[in-house]
Amino acid sequence: MQQLKTVWQSGSTDPENADNLDNISQWWGNLNGKEISWVERLIPQIGGLSEIHWPPQRFDETFVIVNPQIREDTLYWYKRGSPVQRHNTVQKLELDNLQQHLYIYPQLESELVIRIGSVNVKYQTLELNNPEIALGEDNILLLWEADQELEIKINFSNENIAKLKELLG
Repeated sequence: MQQLKTVWQSGSTDPENADNLDNISQWWGNLNGKEISWVERLIPQIGGLSEIHWPPQRFDETFVIVNPQIREDTLYWYKRGSPVQRHNTVQKLELDNLQQHLYIYPQLESELVIRIGSVNVKYQTLELNNPEIALGEDNILLLWEADQELEIKINFSNENIAKLKELLG
């Protein structure tokens, strides 16, 4: 079963830390030859990560990444057409398995987060196996699966809730 987020932290004693780094390394390596977005943002002192604005900004980059790899606590890569190998030593990596974004927390710039993702990924199918279900007020459908620690909240218009009821018979 795939977790929603895979986290690796430098120096962590979490028994899953090494496996998480292996999973993130595989994901990073699979970007080879793909066009990616490279988005850097400062982490606000008040509100933290939840206050970051991710819409495109002038200094965001899009490029084809070549030979991405992770060795110990450092990410390595090339930009297509450049002979210069780039690298970033990190304190933490967080892979959002649902959105297919990797969040990089550089070791030397603790106030910075870098979000990397494939430009071509638009969405991912999420599979729930026999979830619990409830219909709340204002046409809100709740689906949850305790094993995955996952809850999905869907807001339906009156028209779409009628369609759903019709489909379910």
